[in-house]
Amino acid sequence: MVARVLDVEPSSVIVERSGGVVTFTINRPEKKNAANAAVWAGLLEVLDEVRSRRDDRVLVITGAGGEFCSGADITDPAGVSGDPDTPHVLQMELLGHVILTLRQLPKPTVAKIRGVAAGAGLSLALGCDLTLAEQSARLSVIFSRRGLSLDCGASWLLPRLVGLHRAKELAFFGDMVSAADAAGMGLVNRVVPDEELDAAVDEWTARLAAGPPLALSMTKRLLEDGTNVSMAQALQSEAWAQALNFHSEDTAEAMRAFVERRPPSFRGR
Repeated sequence: MVARVLDVEPSSVIVERSGGVVTFTINRPEKKNAANAAVWAGLLEVLDEVRSRRDDRVLVITGAGGEFCSGADITDPAGVSGDPDTPHVLQMELLGHVILTLRQLPKPTVAKIRGVAAGAGLSLALGCDLTLAEQSARLSVIFSRRGLSLDCGASWLLPRLVGLHRAKELAFFGDMVSAADAAGMGLVNRVVPDEELDAAVDEWTARLAAGPPLALSMTKRLLEDGTNVSMAQALQSEAWAQALNFHSEDTAEAMRAFVERRPPSFRGR
């Protein structure tokens, strides 16, 4: 495994690479990993890297010290942009850009949730394609308790995950939700015992990293677009994507592997 600390701020974020899996760790445990300007800049940098590097197959986002992310660091006088003179609307647009870049990354993303995921931290987790949480994790759409409305894509993500009425309940009250309740309402994919979270994430990411990069990328885009287009448009998009797959080296390799009764080796070509 290769690990490095980004130079955006001493030790604020840590990036590790192993077997096609990139792990981005928010490393501010003294703040429950509240995300300041350095964290958002570091994540944007890593997203750009993962997008362009063929060997990066999967991105995992997590936090150090037993917490995921307690939200944006509203106590930092420099604000989320790093410049206190930046107007609030531009600071929020910056956060929106980071979340949208995460959502549009053409590779699978996984949120590994320990401890608390609240506010912008919860939005960050929900912006990933898959979410796994330890049993003792706690989640909150906490904005209203801070006198704030939703941000970081929460107004778009929540209704699509849990339905409009449940989204309003979560947003209006800002209550802390247990991992089990979060799974029951669709906020997270899976909940596992605390001591099994690492293994569960490793198992999923290993499978994703070994999967067909082109097909997974197209599948992600088809699903993202599916709720915004007609069925006729979805079928047309599926036809074009499948035609590209059938002309790829990966699909040919999958067919050979099936005949030869062996696991395929995908190269993203």
